[in-house]
Amino acid sequence: MQADKVLIIHTGGTIGMLPTEQGLAPAAGFEQLLRQRLAERLDTLPAFDLIELEPLIDSAELSPSQWSSIAAPIIDRYEDYAGFIILHGTDTLAYTASALSFMLQGLTKPVILTGSQIPLAEHRSDADSNLLGALELAARPEISEVCIYFNGRLLRGNRSVKVDASALAAFDSPNLARLGEVGIEVSLRSDLMLAPGMPAFSSPDFDPAAVAVLRIFPGISATLLQAVLSQPGLRGVILQSYGVGNAPTSDAALMETLESAIARGVTIVNLTQCSRGAVASDTYATGAALSRIGVISGADLTLEAAFAKLHWLLAQNLSAEDVAAKLRQSLCGEQLAS
Repeated sequence: MQADKVLIIHTGGTIGMLPTEQGLAPAAGFEQLLRQRLAERLDTLPAFDLIELEPLIDSAELSPSQWSSIAAPIIDRYEDYAGFIILHGTDTLAYTASALSFMLQGLTKPVILTGSQIPLAEHRSDADSNLLGALELAARPEISEVCIYFNGRLLRGNRSVKVDASALAAFDSPNLARLGEVGIEVSLRSDLMLAPGMPAFSSPDFDPAAVAVLRIFPGISATLLQAVLSQPGLRGVILQSYGVGNAPTSDAALMETLESAIARGVTIVNLTQCSRGAVASDTYATGAALSRIGVISGADLTLEAAFAKLHWLLAQNLSAEDVAAKLRQSLCGEQLAS
């Protein structure tokens, strides 16, 4: 391993897209474009190799079944590089970052996900600054976790969400302070970062049908819930409830539908719809009623982290009891410790 050499994994996304008659689309050959763009700076940057997934993924098309192919180059070549960068489309970048945090537990090196809101090929692009920052951070031995770097912000991957569809500051972590910032100086929060661990990597087969997301809204019906809960292959549901975990529990049919699903082995996790804060299901009677029928509190998990965590746990073929127990634990800094 070269001391500071980094592996860049280009999965697709806006950063490497080129215009077509149908609009921007992923295009092969990103390494040549990147080296041309950074030509005058290459001598001052960490050395890197670059590989491209084939086919490249528009992140709006991403399926959980592709998470393992993104993790594979890191698992296969972990000893060969000081750190890793994953170039990814912004739409589902936080989902992939969360999934990788569970698949790559015990990291001793940085895994940095980044992308851009404007393609690198365009003159006014945020790709340059995101790539330069990611390259510096991916060679930093004090980072030992999956992170997102975007617009000067270093964020824990499984705490991050896309907060803006068009601004360059597209990502933030609502329930955890930023791990670092890159400006005139590089400032890192060593007090917040995960300590190096013992690599315990996994690359399971993810079933895209295993997990669904249901958002509670005024007037939601048991019929709608039943239509979702009866989908073939469904094993887990993220229930996005009001406030600190509330739902219309006076609707007997709705509650019976949820309870019946839990009884036949479907794991249901309760998350708040709010961008900040956590589920505290015993605060109100409506939240406590969900707990009584077996709905599991998701604490302060983001939707993306809860979705990835539930997928990952279900892919381990654990018992329902073990899945529930691990959902209540913080496995890699993704939630408040219970």
